Amino acid sequence: MSNNEFNPVDSSITPRYAEIATFMRAARSEISSSIDIALVGVPLDLGATYRSGARQGPAGVREASRLIRQVNPTTGVAPYRIANIADIGDAPTHPLSVEKSVEHIEQFFQRVHEAGAVPISVGGDHTVPLPILRAIAKDGPVGLIQIDSHSDTFDEFMGTKYNHATFVRRAVEEGLLDPKRIVQIGLRGTRYGDDDIVYGGQVGIRMITMDEYEMMGRAAVIEEIKRVIGAGRTYFSIDIDGLDPKDAPGTGVPEPGGIMMRDAQMILRSLNGIDLIGGDICEVVPSLDPTGITCINAANLMFELTCLAAVAHQNRTTKQA
Repeated sequence: MSNNEFNPVDSSITPRYAEIATFMRAARSEISSSIDIALVGVPLDLGATYRSGARQGPAGVREASRLIRQVNPTTGVAPYRIANIADIGDAPTHPLSVEKSVEHIEQFFQRVHEAGAVPISVGGDHTVPLPILRAIAKDGPVGLIQIDSHSDTFDEFMGTKYNHATFVRRAVEEGLLDPKRIVQIGLRGTRYGDDDIVYGGQVGIRMITMDEYEMMGRAAVIEEIKRVIGAGRTYFSIDIDGLDPKDAPGTGVPEPGGIMMRDAQMILRSLNGIDLIGGDICEVVPSLDPTGITCINAANLMFELTCLAAVAHQNRTTKQA
């Protein structure tokens, strides 16, 4: 059962437009061993190579997440009732250095991990998952579910090793991810060359392009995700450009023909019970989101990840009892 100290602001009592914005109106807290799920902003976009602005993603999603209520309409999960959930602010970043930012982020998430909290984060560009995984997957490789229009498996991009196109490859090389337990959904971006996704096939990553997604259908894709990740510890990373630009125009590299928001919701809801150790939503650029729909959808996806994390916490607590 959750601690009253971590009760969220009740929007049926306090208007949504009132009070300072936190992720999904969660209680604001410093890192603490009392927290089961830590909601974190990671304002880094120095690893983005086209349109910048994802550093404003955490602020934009916090504001949009005023819309989120407290109970999942499909699964019935009420995360605040079964876990202590708090917004612990933003991880520190360096405004002029990707490398120093990666170091600062890893150190911050190491503190979160040592406190026993599962992090659910909003970036930031897609460099962000690497330092998070370095902090929370040091004791053995984990699985990855990745919704994305790009595979992020380049060895280098623009002559650098740390950017939004390399995090999966670095994490596999460093033993943080088990490539046989990685499934990527929604791949579709035009490619630089014939070998853009060769690495993923070589190491055994299950890559589901949008063409294959359409042929398989959502239900079959969900079963394939479950098959690939199995029962082991799993991290979930969502690049918002995995969604179709109609649902997420506010992103640095929009790719037409993507996953519908409804499908993304149902994929997440169908994975209720997985052993989730963390998750993120990245590449949200509020300045490119004139209607606010990208931030709204990102906030809703954050709620879905939080529901998965809460059930995983409940399951682990039950096993330990």
